[in-house]
Amino acid sequence: MASVTLALVGGGLRGQLYARSAVGSSVARVTAIAEPDPGRRSALGAEFAVPADRLYSDWGELADAGRLADAAIIATQDQLHTEPAVRLADLGYHILLEKPMATSEDDAAAIARAAQRNGIILAVCHVLRYTPYTRMLKGLLDSGRIGRLVNVQHLEPVGWWHHAHSFVRGHWRRSDTSAPMLLTKACHDLDWLVHLFGQVPARVSSFGSLTHFRASERPAGAASRCVDCPLEPSCPYSAKRLYLDCLADPGRHFWPLGAVTQERTEAGVLEALRTGPYGRCVYACDNDVVDHQVVNLEFPAGGTCSFTMSAFTPMEHRQTRLLGTHGYLEGNGRTIRLVDFRTGAEELVAVPEADGDGHGGGDQELTASFLRAVETGDPGLLPTDATISLASHRVVWAAERARTTGTVVTLSPA
Repeated sequence: MASVTLALVGGGLRGQLYARSAVGSSVARVTAIAEPDPGRRSALGAEFAVPADRLYSDWGELADAGRLADAAIIATQDQLHTEPAVRLADLGYHILLEKPMATSEDDAAAIARAAQRNGIILAVCHVLRYTPYTRMLKGLLDSGRIGRLVNVQHLEPVGWWHHAHSFVRGHWRRSDTSAPMLLTKACHDLDWLVHLFGQVPARVSSFGSLTHFRASERPAGAASRCVDCPLEPSCPYSAKRLYLDCLADPGRHFWPLGAVTQERTEAGVLEALRTGPYGRCVYACDNDVVDHQVVNLEFPAGGTCSFTMSAFTPMEHRQTRLLGTHGYLEGNGRTIRLVDFRTGAEELVAVPEADGDGHGGGDQELTASFLRAVETGDPGLLPTDATISLASHRVVWAAERARTTGTVVTLSPA
């Protein structure tokens, strides 16, 4: 019998992924679900064998029933994290919280305080910390293989079609209904960079804007939907090409196609593109988040870092160069190139194969680490707690203040 019981709050794609990973580990079972979509709620209830009286249309109903499980997975939309996280922490649930922690600094601080006053384990889903690649890279740094880390150059290649899917047509397209893109997409990366340096930066600057995916860039003759557009065959952001091609690839049925429709036929996909948000022309949406941004960090010990997030790339692993006093590391999530300045020797280090494919195995290892911590009552089995996660989120908000005000922002020590 699985030893850890879970309540799933938010049964969207990320919530499903974490719940399936937890149940697949044989350590956990889902005993309650809160999900507003009735079809999804029913399907997940059947999948996880949750009794009908433990299926709730709202997280508040679940909370009103008292503590129904050891821990909760909170994977609601970004702006809906704070209230369930605080309420469930007050009920004694340990919490696996999808990133971002919250969409404002005050809300994230409220979650951190709730975790601390109740003594619960809280893990924010900064999955990049949990990959075999990160463990190997951090190990090379901490062992002194390149001396003292002085500078990092880090690229997040979002991918042209992924950006169109999630940040132009999708849920994360607007700051007022979700959050700035740096928070929703790249809080992973800034948390990861803080992890590599082992400290929070002292000063932050940032530049970026919405440059391409806007009405002024719309080609002459373009229709408002791809299914009606004479330019669609030659457009790199064709919704027809993206989602119809998913039909032939079962690996893309869950995502990205699952966000568009549950129909797995050409007719079903085309109907969703005619009527739903994912069929809109990328130059005729209501998006306002940036499509490219750079962030510059200066650390108290003197190290510096430049981070670039861009839509105008293939969708690939992050690419990172780490420059030290005695050597150089270059990594892409699969391999690490190490150059030793003292000997001139060059080494190519292969990263161990990940046990899962989500974020290079990070999704699965995050879930497993959280369950081990809950099962043993040992929060030290996790690399972060609420305080550490709040600190790295504050770097994101500082970068956004720097971008929108055109200033260099100084971060106060925690």
